[in-house]
Amino acid sequence: MHLQFDEAKATQAAAFFLQLRGGQMHYIKLIKLLYLADREALLRWGVPISTDCYVSMDNGPVLSRVLNLITEDRTKPVWSQYISAPLGEYEVQLLKAPSMDCLSRAEENLIREIFEQYGHRYRWDLIDNVMHKLPEWRDPNHSSIPIHLRDILKAGGENESEIRAVIRELSSFANDEARLARIYAYSNERSR
Repeated sequence: MHLQFDEAKATQAAAFFLQLRGGQMHYIKLIKLLYLADREALLRWGVPISTDCYVSMDNGPVLSRVLNLITEDRTKPVWSQYISAPLGEYEVQLLKAPSMDCLSRAEENLIREIFEQYGHRYRWDLIDNVMHKLPEWRDPNHSSIPIHLRDILKAGGENESEIRAVIRELSSFANDEARLARIYAYSNERSR
């Protein structure tokens, strides 16, 4: 089960972290902060902020599509309009502030909370002493291993009944998104 990736929302969450940091940050640290925010949102509310896919990589858990937006796919209009490609020391910069209309007030508060808790940490300290200690992370030995939502929920202490309820709800949401996308595509095709 995969939720449809919301590039605009992921961009706004990343931009908000960058604003809190003064407009620039090493992209590895940004990805770690985004993961921690998604993880906490999933554990608190049953829904992640970015709707990205997660993988274990050598430096800890990663938001897969966000990593691609930063390092490979600079053609995405939303992300590249607001966040630079990696500069010099792999820092990304906020090019301009997007509106925050995709983020709820609760999500903005959670991002602030994650930044207050982890934003001051050096990226390697964050990786070694936080990310590598998360129970859902597994050492991929220079590869990547998918991290399923179930893994995060279980690592966060949810029981099997709660995990099934969250997965069922998110699956329903993903199915609704897919149905709406098909209806939208069909209506666009008919209107031509």
